[in-house]
Amino acid sequence: MVIKKEDVLKALSNVMDPDLGKDLVSLGMIRDLEITEAKIRFSVVLTTPACPLKEMLRNDCLKAVETLGAEGLEIEINMTSSVTSSRTESLPLLPTVKNLIAVASGKGGVGKSTVTSNLAVALAKTGASVGIIDADIFGPSMPTMFGCEHDQPSVKKVEGKNWIIPIEKYGVKLISIGFLSHGDNAIVWRGPMASSALKQFISDTDWGDLDYLLFDLPPGTSDIHLTLVQTIPVTGAIVVTTPQKVALADAKKGVSMFQQPQINVPVLGIVENMAYFTPEELPDNKYYIFGKNGGKQLAAQSKIAFLGEIPIVQSIRESGDEGEPVVLKDGLVAHAFMTLAQNLAQRVAIRNATHGKTKVVEVNQ
Repeated sequence: MVIKKEDVLKALSNVMDPDLGKDLVSLGMIRDLEITEAKIRFSVVLTTPACPLKEMLRNDCLKAVETLGAEGLEIEINMTSSVTSSRTESLPLLPTVKNLIAVASGKGGVGKSTVTSNLAVALAKTGASVGIIDADIFGPSMPTMFGCEHDQPSVKKVEGKNWIIPIEKYGVKLISIGFLSHGDNAIVWRGPMASSALKQFISDTDWGDLDYLLFDLPPGTSDIHLTLVQTIPVTGAIVVTTPQKVALADAKKGVSMFQQPQINVPVLGIVENMAYFTPEELPDNKYYIFGKNGGKQLAAQSKIAFLGEIPIVQSIRESGDEGEPVVLKDGLVAHAFMTLAQNLAQRVAIRNATHGKTKVVEVNQ
């Protein structure tokens, strides 16, 4: 039997992407199809290198091609990726950044910066290009989280304009007011000054090509949040909470802010941090010291995705203090953050395929 390209594509048109609800051929995910006397070769271009369905799709493609009766032919499937974006091409700010992700929390102390730093490193470990803007101007944490408190960004001049070169560590590009102000000095600014600093990080930093740029926002709902959505088209937001009732009450306000009609930034999901305590010597035991499933219940009530739960263990605190995100190490917590990264990347891909282009928010105050 002679197998033609049309035969292979017809077979692969039966392989569905469960997230996007369409087959791989119509989605344009099958590329570089070649057939020789000894081999059938093609690429499957996923929407993110962090795709949690990679092996399932590979196996489904293999089974589909095998139905053609290709005995004696080697089937070579190259699983690759190209991160999608919902941005328009003509936007002047951050034109080479595909996805802009706000990481928010209703209140302080829920571990938002810890989640941001580990999530960024986890995405970078999958092969994505990632950056972080530390938008918590009055309480910057990223220099400590990444162990680069004493580093200072350099500046280069291109066509008469000065560009800030972000610090890069663990595969993540970083910019923070903490790099520009001594750690012991309090930043005593009015809201417009903090907003101006954020705008400068966005417009005057040479980010290069990025798949994901995360914004570590301050707690609550403030000038910084409004400045962000009015300056750039945010792809979506995630909200970090603990299971505790008081944290959930504030997290609801964070979700509500992004969902207001005049803002309308998609909420990609909820992250439940400090979900349970697991002693190192009893890794199979879980103690729900702040309550149980609060983040899951909030996600269900808000009709948004639950992205994952992160336990409260000593190694997270130690790794943050040492400037080496815990996701770089093996173990339960690293696995939790890698799962979180996969789930976030999945939600971003679904958002880009099912929603319209992102827009800068116009808020009349």
